Amino acid sequence: MKCISGTLSVIAFFLSLGMGYAQSSAELKKQRERLNREIEQLNQSLKSTSSDKSLSLKQVNALNTQLRLREQKISTINKEIKLISNQIASHNKTIQDLRNQLSKLRKDYERMIMFAFRNRNAYNKMMFIFASKDFNQAFKRVKYLQQFNESRRERAKEIEDTQKAITLKVAQLEASKKEQAALLAEQQEERKVIAQEQGAESKVLQALTQQEKKFRQELQKKQQEDERLARAIRTAIQREIEEQRRLEEEARKAALALEAERTGRTVKEIEAEKPAVRKSDTEVLANTPAAAKLSADFASNRGRLPWPVEQGLITQGFGRHTIGRNVIVDNSGIKIRTANDTPVRAIFNGTVSRVINMQGAYVVLVQHGKYFTVYQNLKNPVVKRGQAVQTGQALGAVLTDSTDGTSEVHFEIWEGAAPINPEPWLAK
Repeated sequence: MKCISGTLSVIAFFLSLGMGYAQSSAELKKQRERLNREIEQLNQSLKSTSSDKSLSLKQVNALNTQLRLREQKISTINKEIKLISNQIASHNKTIQDLRNQLSKLRKDYERMIMFAFRNRNAYNKMMFIFASKDFNQAFKRVKYLQQFNESRRERAKEIEDTQKAITLKVAQLEASKKEQAALLAEQQEERKVIAQEQGAESKVLQALTQQEKKFRQELQKKQQEDERLARAIRTAIQREIEEQRRLEEEARKAALALEAERTGRTVKEIEAEKPAVRKSDTEVLANTPAAAKLSADFASNRGRLPWPVEQGLITQGFGRHTIGRNVIVDNSGIKIRTANDTPVRAIFNGTVSRVINMQGAYVVLVQHGKYFTVYQNLKNPVVKRGQAVQTGQALGAVLTDSTDGTSEVHFEIWEGAAPINPEPWLAK
């Protein structure tokens, strides 16, 4: 019976390993499928804009993003291959363990058969029982013969189950090897495509060098627009902060006046004992219970906030970027390429702080306690200042660039008066 439980434990252990592998493999496959969709989406966008349009900053960003996505895909494939290699090694070990166990079971079963052969007739069994010294020994011998027959049947069943388990593991091994071969082929194909795209990028960057004066002019104009927008956003946020400071100061003075009236002392005497403490910008923005709760709720959803568009991919991340050799850009948010006319949605409950018109491209600023979210490059805004919005509520639609036909949303998150990287806050 110990041998039976040992074999079942071995089989159960390796089945549990298989379940863990399946879960990890499914996650990696899902990630690879997502990357495939993003690559295809970007390919379609590049096909529709690069053939008959002039070189632009967005085209360079798209090419860089395309290469980055393919590198991520190769990294994902490498993880899958490593996982499958580990699984193949696990299959081989399981098969060897099961074969060793099967060999032992067969030897035990052979001994049982030999014993049964020597005692194959009822006369020998009866003589074995009647040769007992007393009734207790005879009873034990009867029980022994019964258990022996039962054990022989169980051992035969266990041999059959072990053989089936070996057959199953061999089939799984072959399937894993085929999957590994397919992934290796896909990896090689991706490397070829990357080499081709790097060649295409090299040509684009060469063209960029030739058009550097024009490109710098485009970039300079874009940076001036971005600076005007940044100033407008900072001004809007600063106004909210100053308004909150004014309201808080009015409340403080009213409280001092009430205490002076209650105690018969002057306001100056009380204020000397309780001088005003200047709070930080974020403290001022979250100085009410409702604002503090909203701030905490927003922060607690970091990494789980929905994207501002239903489908899209990031073509430029947060921070400083070097394009080509000499062109440097600073991005206070992320740029998300999406389909034309896609609705742009609020990522969390809040209140519209400002709707800014930047020469026909609208910017919507939504306040969430001490946090602000910025949605730039919209058309036809459907919200107004002071309006409460809910998570997922439409703010407007993305504006399509008339020059290159692309649609990109510029999205930012600010904590107080400081922009922060939005990417870690959005759901993967």
